[in-house]
Amino acid sequence: MWDFEHEPSKSSLATRYSLEWMMPSACAARLTLPTDDPNAADIGLVPIATLATTPGLRILPGCAIASTRRVRSLLLIHRASQPLNGIRTIAADTSSRATLAYTQILFRRWWNPAAPPEFLQHRPDLDAMLETADAAMLIGDPALYALQERQNREERNGEQLVYLDLAEEWIKLTGTPWISAIWAIRESSIESSGLTLETIAADFLTSKNHGQTHIEQLVQEWSAKLPLPENTIREYLTTNIHYDLDQECLKGLNTFFTLAAETGVLPKFSPFYPNDRRPDELSS
Repeated sequence: MWDFEHEPSKSSLATRYSLEWMMPSACAARLTLPTDDPNAADIGLVPIATLATTPGLRILPGCAIASTRRVRSLLLIHRASQPLNGIRTIAADTSSRATLAYTQILFRRWWNPAAPPEFLQHRPDLDAMLETADAAMLIGDPALYALQERQNREERNGEQLVYLDLAEEWIKLTGTPWISAIWAIRESSIESSGLTLETIAADFLTSKNHGQTHIEQLVQEWSAKLPLPENTIREYLTTNIHYDLDQECLKGLNTFFTLAAETGVLPKFSPFYPNDRRPDELSS
């Protein structure tokens, strides 16, 4: 979002886009509202699961929030004494529908297909989650905090926990990247804007590219806002997150939706329209 927040592009982009900030699940909810609702959104950074449950959305090409290795901000945490196939309940931070869907797929396909666990919605508090359920699913900043405090917690509680990086596990099992979120746009909004999909996508793609050239400034900005060391934020922005909706990520999208349908997690869905240019064709 670099260009949307920094000049010289911020003012010109503000003539085309009005921004509001919220969790990805809330972005997805805004895209389901009728277009005449004052809270309806035209574009949203949404969990990829949204595409299968919200008709009339298109992928905005070029950009993704993905990972091709360990991501650190998506964790399944369980007691070392309890194997994955013994987990019956998971306290889940449901701020990302995609992570919930991925974790359901992992259990139904590989970890415990005979008796997959029940997911219980819970605020992102590790200690409270593990008092409520056999395991905890943490997303985003709470997951990074949990890793930061891992040693302190073990010394304090004397309890051995397993911290599974969900993206890393998915990549090992499927051989494809983990894609958390993409920009989605209503088909009707493309028509009413008077702009082409390519033009809109170019604004977001250019902003992403500029942001990647200002990583150090972003590290400074966010280290002042979050109780995390600069090197943790730097590693997250440069190593853990993959920002391009490239060929490998497209394979990952197809794998996700295929397995989600096979395991009954989501309705059958193809992320691409028959006559579309593939999203990666607009990524360079």
